Amino acid sequence: MNLKRVVVTGLGALTPIGNNISEYWDALANGKSGCAPITYFDTENFKTKFACEVKNYNPTDYFDRKDARKLDKFAQYAIVASEEAIKDAAIDLEKVDKFRVGVIWGAGIGGLETFQEEVIGYANGNGTPRFNPFFIPKMIADIAPGHISIRNGFMGPNYTTVSACASSANSMIDALNYIRLGHCDIIVTGGSEAAVTIAGMGGFNAMHALSTRNESPESASRPFDATRDGFVLGEGGGALILEEYEHAKARGAKIYAEVVGGGMSSDAYHMTAPHPDGIGVERVMLNCLRDAGVQPEQVDAINTHGTSTPLGDVAELKAITKVFGDHAQNININSTKSMTGHLLGAAGAIEAIASILAMQNSLVPPTINHTTVDENIDPTLNLTLNKAQKREITYAMSNTFGFGGHNACVLFKKLDE
Repeated sequence: MNLKRVVVTGLGALTPIGNNISEYWDALANGKSGCAPITYFDTENFKTKFACEVKNYNPTDYFDRKDARKLDKFAQYAIVASEEAIKDAAIDLEKVDKFRVGVIWGAGIGGLETFQEEVIGYANGNGTPRFNPFFIPKMIADIAPGHISIRNGFMGPNYTTVSACASSANSMIDALNYIRLGHCDIIVTGGSEAAVTIAGMGGFNAMHALSTRNESPESASRPFDATRDGFVLGEGGGALILEEYEHAKARGAKIYAEVVGGGMSSDAYHMTAPHPDGIGVERVMLNCLRDAGVQPEQVDAINTHGTSTPLGDVAELKAITKVFGDHAQNININSTKSMTGHLLGAAGAIEAIASILAMQNSLVPPTINHTTVDENIDPTLNLTLNKAQKREITYAMSNTFGFGGHNACVLFKKLDE
């Protein structure tokens, strides 16, 4: 069958370096770090005392107090980002066929803060189970797309993908396939996460997964640097409106990029560690290229998973060299996690947005905080270190991987009419 073309017609973001798309891109282009000491709770007894929190966010700027109390922060972030994207796409809610508009969202954890508060409340009580009646609907990961659909009346496919840090990349791939198979005209997709909590920080610290560079948090996320010591936890949300090309053209929508392929694979290796040779990562990029019908030498830019972990960064770059061969030296490779930290289930969404905006602006955001060369990394690779680089981009790839060995890869193309 002939697959339909799928394009991006709207973007929305709420991130540690910007509370909308314009602010987000400005910070990316200028290499701004979103990392700072944690303000949400007392970190005196924590190994890591910093994170990439969303700044200057007040729920009552977006919701009335009653509604805000019913929403975990991860769902609030989802609604805020999606509303910006829907507005950006200029979707006329009175004219679209709402049965053909879906919401497919990613979240790696969901309402962790809500779960934490309710359990602590019970533990501090007298044993009587006095739980908030909104406990379950605030906590469950699938509630975010539920709220987005309810607010807008979208009655197409509606669910959450959960694949740890690959969650929102998987949601985008699902959205791509629903549209190109003809099941939907428009899908609101992306992801959100709000895990900068006592439980989130404590849990990741117990795994020795987080950086402990407490003396200089703004430089703690340092992908590809020899002194990297773990990832920096971030929070926020990113939304993309994916739309069937002819549908978008018929309503005169502006188009950011075409989504030409998505790939998935599994490491089948370890709960948390990547395969040291990057076998699963190599396969996911090959699967994505094959799905798109694109040759490796056509790719101009790759926004890597690049979490700033000792094992993960090396494995991913090894895989890129295997897939792209000599052409790997011609690709602008970067990691925007150096600025945003790791947004877990929202990472794929905000990084896909970064790739699209890089294509739009012919500018690749930098990998900041690089000071020391890692001898395990090929020195001929262009890792876009410390300063943005001008570059015409036709094809941009975004990699996202998750605990459990989940790998997802999405490929975008500058629109070819």
